[in-house]
Amino acid sequence: MPAARDRDAVRRLPRAERREQILTAATRAFARNGYADTGLDDVAAEAGVTRVLLYRHFDSKSDLYRALLDRACTRLAERVGTDDFQDDAIPGLVDAAAKDPDGFRLLFRFAAREREFREFTDTLATAAVEVAARNLAKQLPSGPWLDWAARLIPAATTEAVIAWLDAGQPDPDTASERIRAVVHGIIDAGTVGKAATSS
Repeated sequence: MPAARDRDAVRRLPRAERREQILTAATRAFARNGYADTGLDDVAAEAGVTRVLLYRHFDSKSDLYRALLDRACTRLAERVGTDDFQDDAIPGLVDAAAKDPDGFRLLFRFAAREREFREFTDTLATAAVEVAARNLAKQLPSGPWLDWAARLIPAATTEAVIAWLDAGQPDPDTASERIRAVVHGIIDAGTVGKAATSS
């Protein structure tokens, strides 16, 4: 009888809430075992639903994974913005990662390893480099060192956040400041290049 009651409770969840529950469970499952080693049965077990119910929300495993990446991007944009990555964006990035570490790792670590989602992650990386270049143009002269910094800063920032997550999120009150120091180190290195070419 309790099992029947549990099934009834599962059926009564509103569609949007059920979808969110599945996405949250799938994020955990994929972050634990990776895309290739996680089947829909694993996701269903993690979410406490049937595989049939999964298919009412997602057409396939790749459709589900893409929805996870879209959700992680949306959450990140809500906290960081999409066009002005200045110092004040770093606390938002750290906050987004702390609130959804598995989603952050999927977006910036795991998805890039999956050939099927390479276009998605390449588009995300290209956009980040373009935004970084636009913002760095205020501090560095155009040329190869600006290009270098614009490519390095997004990658270094996300890797610094992931390393912070992997280290157990130490000193959350100073994490943004420490990551900001990494970014400024790269900008300073670009300025050293400028000084070397002008002397």
